[in-house]
Amino acid sequence: MVIRGGHVALLDDDFTVLSDGAVAIEGGRIAGVGNASDIASRFDGAETIDASGKLVMPGLINAHTHLYSALARGLVADIEPSSSFTEILEHLWWRLDRALTLDDVRLSAAAGAIDLIRNGTTTIIDHHASQTHIDGSLSAVAEPLNESGLRFNLCFEISDRNGEEAREAGLAENERFARLAASGGSSGEDHVARSQRMGASVGLHASFTLDDGTLERAAGMAADLGVGCHIHVAEDVADVEDSVRRSGKRVVERLESFGVLGPRSIAAHCIHVDQRETALLAESGTIVVHNPQSNMNNAVGCADVPGMLRGGVLMGLGTDGFTASMFDEMKVANLIHRHQSGDPRVGHDVAARLCLLNNRTIASRLFDDRIGRLEPGAVADVIVLDYDPPTPLQTGNFGGHLIFGLTGWMVETVIIDGRVVMRDRELTTVDYQDIAARARERARDLWKRM
Repeated sequence: MVIRGGHVALLDDDFTVLSDGAVAIEGGRIAGVGNASDIASRFDGAETIDASGKLVMPGLINAHTHLYSALARGLVADIEPSSSFTEILEHLWWRLDRALTLDDVRLSAAAGAIDLIRNGTTTIIDHHASQTHIDGSLSAVAEPLNESGLRFNLCFEISDRNGEEAREAGLAENERFARLAASGGSSGEDHVARSQRMGASVGLHASFTLDDGTLERAAGMAADLGVGCHIHVAEDVADVEDSVRRSGKRVVERLESFGVLGPRSIAAHCIHVDQRETALLAESGTIVVHNPQSNMNNAVGCADVPGMLRGGVLMGLGTDGFTASMFDEMKVANLIHRHQSGDPRVGHDVAARLCLLNNRTIASRLFDDRIGRLEPGAVADVIVLDYDPPTPLQTGNFGGHLIFGLTGWMVETVIIDGRVVMRDRELTTVDYQDIAARARERARDLWKRM
């Protein structure tokens, strides 16, 4: 396959843009990138996608999201108003995750996958919770994601908040799915299709809902499985206060003492961390994921992203389930640090650095592959946008177009692993109308149960 014409944004360190460029795909990999006529002559006879007057770029990566929240959009239920983050969890999200059935989980994942693909996201790192229906829940997420064509890393949210039985089931579900993902899927006891597009982590809710023994066991399991942990860290001051009460240590320090940190582990949020904790995150190589829209919505504060980047922390960008559009998340990430600091010089490169450069490093690390690049040998995750700007688009100014021009609704074609999963805004792998109709019915039932 050759995607020919238009602007090709390589998203390399120099943000190179090729005018009248082309991308060749063979065997699920990028086989060539360059001038359109040169690529056409090298790959004569290949299927051609005409991208004239459009923008071609790598598929986007969402480094922290929650597909289980998809059926909560527009929620109508008797939910008490919340005056704090912990009340938001108690009144809404913990009620939701206890109400979810495995059928709800499947349809949440199916509907969420469609929104992600439509907005140009091709890889996600998801953090799942369904605390009443735990056994097999990660496979219930994986099945529709496999069908849609997405690339994904999954984990289950272990917590002590629902008692011993739920904690033990959460530990077991993480181990079961991690072994399934490592084998490529399709074991005798599971119906997840074989796929090289899936990975796993060991999920943990947050320090304030986890006992010492649970942290120790989960970290040990992750080490034995060769994967990282995925946990919410210092999202709210309540997490810090609880950690100090329990251990005399701040959250990052407590997690470090049990071996939770590491180069394959994700610490989502990290809003209320100090300089010592930032140094621990950097020294351990732990991945931190910024989720600005969700943080603003929950009124929990803003992470010191510029400071953590200066401190050597690998920081990526996620949506925390707030939106399916990484383009929207990038715009907010660009603005919030200027607003927070009162200095328009701050944060001008945050969005591009976190989402486009660092997210590809994170995904490549977790999947042990070259993801998020348009270069020979990288996985062929490519999107085409209907974007023909009235100003020059060239090497060096892609960031300005990213923030002030590009939006998710411009995505026309999405290719994942060399397979076209959306063409001319029409999904090719799943039936949107059928999934949407079934999801609406499930959502009504779920809201009643809540």
